[in-house]
Amino acid sequence: MGDGDTSDAMRRFPVPDREELPADVRERIDEETDRAGFTPNVFPAMAYRPEHFRAFVAYHDALVEATELERAEVEMLVVAVSGVNDCLYCVVAHGALLRIYADAPELAEQLATNHRTAEVGDAHREMLDFAVKLTERPAEVTEADIEALEEVGFSRRAVWDVGNVVAFFNLSNRLAHLADMRPNEEFYTMGRG
Repeated sequence: MGDGDTSDAMRRFPVPDREELPADVRERIDEETDRAGFTPNVFPAMAYRPEHFRAFVAYHDALVEATELERAEVEMLVVAVSGVNDCLYCVVAHGALLRIYADAPELAEQLATNHRTAEVGDAHREMLDFAVKLTERPAEVTEADIEALEEVGFSRRAVWDVGNVVAFFNLSNRLAHLADMRPNEEFYTMGRG
């Protein structure tokens, strides 16, 4: 996980030595390593500040577990927003998750480069248009934007969930840029075969 100076996880801040991390942070990283079969670089990178790690992971987990959105929809939002923000880490990592959850090997690249030309239905196109607007022009979001999502089948709670995923991954994208977080090689091939 790094020697305390640098690591593939991120290039601008030291990645902490695993043994120096608080026990709960090590345990959460170990859980994710067991689930994925490797340690996604976001975990050791965010562990640079254990207090922030805890809040970041708890919020992420709430967004994917306590939501009216399908997991594939969450990943669609992440990839589209991360594409707009030119976030290599999140496009690659969440592109892998999108390929798996949506069972759609081409969708991640479509969303990351231009969500408007991606092969998605009308409801998802409206969701993605909203996500990009909230990312690029948040002050221009109006009640009409929310109502447009409701008209294609999203509940008001689901719109809240969409907005929270978008906001969180705008934060995540900016942290990944700040740290120069690097995607794990494993992500590039996941969900392609």
